[in-house]
Amino acid sequence: MTESRHSEEMLGLEHSYQRLPNHLYSRLPPESVRRPQLLLLNETLAHALGWEVGRLRQHGAGWFSGNCLPADASPLALAYAGDQFGQFVPQLGDGRALMLGEVIDRRGVRQDVQLKGSGRTPYARRGDGRACLGPVLREYLLAEAMHALGVPTTRALAVVATGEPVFRERPMPGAILTRVAASHVRVGSIQYCAARQDWAGVRAWVGYTLRRHYPEQQEAASPTLALLQAVAERQAQLIARWLQVGFIHGVMNTDNMALSGQTIDYGPCAFMDRYDPATVFSSIDHWGRYAYGQQPAMAAWNLMRLAEALLPVLEEERAAEGRAGAAAVLAAFPERLQIHWLAGMRQKLGLQQPEEGDNRQIEALLQIMYDGRADYTLTFRLLAAPLQEGERGVAQWCSGFDNAEAAQQWLQGWLARIRREGGSDPQRIEAMNQVNPLYIPRNDRVEKALAAVLEEGNWQPYRQLYQVLQNPFQEQAGMQTYSAPPPPSWGDYQTFCGT
Repeated sequence: MTESRHSEEMLGLEHSYQRLPNHLYSRLPPESVRRPQLLLLNETLAHALGWEVGRLRQHGAGWFSGNCLPADASPLALAYAGDQFGQFVPQLGDGRALMLGEVIDRRGVRQDVQLKGSGRTPYARRGDGRACLGPVLREYLLAEAMHALGVPTTRALAVVATGEPVFRERPMPGAILTRVAASHVRVGSIQYCAARQDWAGVRAWVGYTLRRHYPEQQEAASPTLALLQAVAERQAQLIARWLQVGFIHGVMNTDNMALSGQTIDYGPCAFMDRYDPATVFSSIDHWGRYAYGQQPAMAAWNLMRLAEALLPVLEEERAAEGRAGAAAVLAAFPERLQIHWLAGMRQKLGLQQPEEGDNRQIEALLQIMYDGRADYTLTFRLLAAPLQEGERGVAQWCSGFDNAEAAQQWLQGWLARIRREGGSDPQRIEAMNQVNPLYIPRNDRVEKALAAVLEEGNWQPYRQLYQVLQNPFQEQAGMQTYSAPPPPSWGDYQTFCGT
């Protein structure tokens, strides 16, 4: 295919990455595609970025396919390394993605704009640099669902069909996703430089990340230690939110951990239905390394790799204190994650005044949920029913457990705790319903919506599911089926990276 060209139109793009050492990225144009067609445009996000929807609809097929870029685009692919399922790979990088540039949104926040599936780059290895329509639509749906749930995440701006096939197990329709992120700096970005003993590169990434995400830490005695502390805190908050909504990332490699604290790189991710800490959906995670309950430990493991990569610069800044400072940050991480998790779980249970036994009460509920094969999302959502409907609500909540007697016994203890705390039931119910979603991207619903598009050309199920997921906490008339768990006939579910 030929290279892309530039239009006369501009998007107000900036290019702060290009002030970094030039060996940290490669500048190149996207490969053009045969028949670009704008399939989806996130108008809400476009407005938040300060862009006119009409202009995007007029030029989006060219801009977001790479065929005819905005005049101020200057595409580049970032270099990074990564530990993939525990095995270090010294060079990965954006093998099929190009950053068009950055935009300052309406809040004054700098955002990256990236094309995913835009063709080969120097980091593509043996890949074709392309993406299939199915995984692109899946990421669009899940990323925007996570945003609606209040989880820090990259966003999906647009989907463009390429009009040409992508060859995987079989020919599949090609597509390009336009992704918006707080940044694309990863743990693997630091590892890339450390593996080459490029300490100037490490310092460059440290300075860049502090300026962009943690400006208040730039004047710290040890900026590098301050960065490690800030990233660890953001990750503690993020993983706690994943756990609270039942999300499983599926491929928590170090190249998929953003230093900004956003969820990034949606591949084999999915939401848990029946509560089980060992839940794994990814077809390549044969040993459960990234299972739901393993995510805190894997985040800690990734942070340890970050600390190792930063260590020579840490020791340079703080001499003998560098190693001790990093060790202290890593040692504190499990407790920080637990604090954020417990605070969020108290909210889910409607507990407004912390008590010493709250953690035991929450863990007891999770054990009863596991034993009783209860649905994670509905268990918490329906917990307000006993406060709202009395005995009828008690029966409704307990019906979600195979071990209804144990569930009722726990519920009586929870009700006693609520009464001891006092407060208004209507206010507590409202607060609980604002943190316990009714609608999540149920795996069966997602797959049916994708199949309707890919096999029948029918977009209605996909668009309907997307709209429901934009308001996950509010009950929507006629949408009861979207809150229901998959039927028993659904069976085991597997997800795939889609690369």
